[in-house]
Amino acid sequence: MSEPRPSLARRWGWNSLRLRLLLAIAAWVVVGIGGIWISAVSLFARHVEQGYHEELEVHVRELAGLIRLQPDGTPVLTRPLSDPRYLVPMSGFYWQVNVDGHAPLRSRSMRRGELDEQVAHSAEVLHRIDKGPSGPAITYGFVAKGPQGQDVHYMIATDQRLLDATIADFTRDLTVWLAGLAVTLLLTGAAVVLFAFEPLDRLALAIGRLRRGDRAALKGKLPYEIAPLADDLNAYIAHNAEMVERARVEAGNLAHSLRTPLAVIIDEAERLSRDPRTAGSAQVLLDHSQRMAQQIELRLARARAAVSGALPGAVSRIDEVLPSILSALQRLHPGIRFDLTQPSDDPATLPIDPTDLTELLSNLIDNAGKWARARVTVTVTANAAGGVVTIVDDGPGLTAEQRAMAGEPGLRFDPARPGSGLGLAIARDLAQAHGLSLTLSDRSDGLAGLQVRLA
Repeated sequence: MSEPRPSLARRWGWNSLRLRLLLAIAAWVVVGIGGIWISAVSLFARHVEQGYHEELEVHVRELAGLIRLQPDGTPVLTRPLSDPRYLVPMSGFYWQVNVDGHAPLRSRSMRRGELDEQVAHSAEVLHRIDKGPSGPAITYGFVAKGPQGQDVHYMIATDQRLLDATIADFTRDLTVWLAGLAVTLLLTGAAVVLFAFEPLDRLALAIGRLRRGDRAALKGKLPYEIAPLADDLNAYIAHNAEMVERARVEAGNLAHSLRTPLAVIIDEAERLSRDPRTAGSAQVLLDHSQRMAQQIELRLARARAAVSGALPGAVSRIDEVLPSILSALQRLHPGIRFDLTQPSDDPATLPIDPTDLTELLSNLIDNAGKWARARVTVTVTANAAGGVVTIVDDGPGLTAEQRAMAGEPGLRFDPARPGSGLGLAIARDLAQAHGLSLTLSDRSDGLAGLQVRLA
């Protein structure tokens, strides 16, 4: 089965480095773009306002230079101002000249309203925001003395809306461009994050394949920063596998070295049991020798399970192990029918060494064969986690109390039946060492018998 990629929610969850890095990028983009937006709008507004003010001050001085007072004091304009907008009706650009005792002289653009001559109350050019002919206006003005000593008020005004519109147009265009830049930066940041973390995804998939047993080592070209990690992990796996193999060899050697003298002791005890004078002592030797044999088998099985369970990447296909087991047990239990049902298109697997799986299933199916009346059914199903093996016999089954005690070393519910009482104990140790679940229950169809599920 193929190792699925981590889900999108997991890769981009709150505990994800991708999300943290992308949030950091987003924060810097927001702060940077926001700072640029605020600074640019502020600078542009200040420069535009300064330009308007300088322009109006020039125009009001130009207006003063173009006004002539007739002998009776009536103001006249010698020629139009250089800016033609003062000639367009209600253009937002206006001028006005007031002379005491005479009607105001206004620009052609001022079709209605008037400018307040109070703005022009000083010999210096002053300005303020005042009510104009077409709304709030930036008004400049100053007062000067005429040939006859009369006050001449010169005023120039521009609608505030024109300045606001210029700033608003710039702000809108700047916002669109900066928003586009922010989106581009965020997308680029996301692409950089995806590209940067892609080797970690490949490493995770490689470790998954290693854990399933599809690979014996991490392979593939990785970035310089990650390659040492993969190399060290490969070295650790190789060293661990070597230790496991040595432990298995030592366990086998220990078993051989103990079984040989123990067999001699048992043989001598059986010989002595035939003599009435030594029969009692011989029986004591036989009893203790059998206990020693049971403990040797149990301890060796647990040692093999411990070292095998520590090795990553162990995996077995169930369909490759079961046929030989059933063939051997069929000869051991000739009166029992062993039926096997397993998928052919999607082979089921279990995360356990093939040797340990063979021993585990042999003990379970052998135990079922000992208690069955006529039939043992072995069913294999594949699932997302690998596979499940269900063993069902048609024997008397076990009570709830017996199922709770089953698996204790040396426990035999029926001493008359052959066996040492170690089969379930060894099976439980192997299953536990490899992280497998081993459960005993009544048959799901309600008939008599025991159902064992290994997953």
